[in-house]
Amino acid sequence: MLSQAFKALIFLPAALRVACAQTTACNNSPSLCSRAYNNITHLGAHDSPFVRDAADDYDIAGNQYYNSTVQLSAGVRLLSAQIQMTNSTSSGQLHVCHTSCDLFDAGKLSDWLSEVNVWLVANPDEVVTVLLVNGADATAQDLAAEYEAAGISDIVYTPTSTAASSASTTSSYAASATSTSSSTSEWPTLQSMISNGTRMVNFVASLSNNTGASYLLDEFSYIFENSYENTAPTDFSCAANRPSSVANDTELALNQGLMPLMNHFLDEQVGFGIQAPNDTYIATTNGPSGGVGNLGASADECTSSYGKAPTFILVDFFNVGPAIQTVDRLNGVSDVIGRTNISTSVMSATSGAPATGIQSGMLCLTLLAVMVLVVYW
Repeated sequence: MLSQAFKALIFLPAALRVACAQTTACNNSPSLCSRAYNNITHLGAHDSPFVRDAADDYDIAGNQYYNSTVQLSAGVRLLSAQIQMTNSTSSGQLHVCHTSCDLFDAGKLSDWLSEVNVWLVANPDEVVTVLLVNGADATAQDLAAEYEAAGISDIVYTPTSTAASSASTTSSYAASATSTSSSTSEWPTLQSMISNGTRMVNFVASLSNNTGASYLLDEFSYIFENSYENTAPTDFSCAANRPSSVANDTELALNQGLMPLMNHFLDEQVGFGIQAPNDTYIATTNGPSGGVGNLGASADECTSSYGKAPTFILVDFFNVGPAIQTVDRLNGVSDVIGRTNISTSVMSATSGAPATGIQSGMLCLTLLAVMVLVVYW
């Protein structure tokens, strides 16, 4: 039986073998493999671990409808999370918590990182970025212990320079320690990172010293952000807001080689001065076009302002819009492979979460299997 299967593969039509060989994709697209990490727009799930679904009675503090594993399978390549120290034990633990662990505790940081690591191991042609908002003021050693507990080791991407304490730092970005570069604007291609097995980029906001864990990168040494405090569709702006050293000076941020992160999500007042993620306007907020403050128009405005597309776009409820449609357009991607299709609906206690399905990127494997079965039978 086995020999017949091998013969079937050997005598596959040449055109089919070539077509299948060309479907190797980086971050769901063959056209992204040769592009540098900072020359791609990465879709980000804002507050990735904080899920608004039936399991938590659709808690209004949740920022996403699907968990981090589904987010990644559906095309998200940047996961942000807030970390806090719990007071549940005498020593405390690092958890992923929304503002406070009393408000929304999504569990241990190491468990969430393990979830990301499991997905990365199962998807060897993908580069993923993690952004930790360091509400716990954890040290690099504290965070490194969480990464080790999660089983994350050589998959992390490490610059050749361990200095990451100021936006003017000259660092090398290469998967190999022998590589060199002269500015923070230089990054390897996705294919290079994949080939070298260094596919997880980790930023921390903020981290003053990463001694002993050089893969933990102080966010604002590499990235600038626009404002994240928006409660009306007219509030969105492309102007640099953080770090404070480049606030309202986007040109300076770009000249320093910082990558633009475009925050694009709205909060709403829910009473007593408390804000929650706005899902009533989310179809427009994440939409490729349409009403005031839509993602497509805002992305185009920021692309014009920066002279390049934003490196990262961070959204709530990423599936709605869908936000990935705008990111694909910015990346010039039409050859999507292996991405999971999910509902683009706004979820609530009265809506369910439809089943997911895989796009037609599995076509070649299906054809191969069919031909083997035909020959055998």
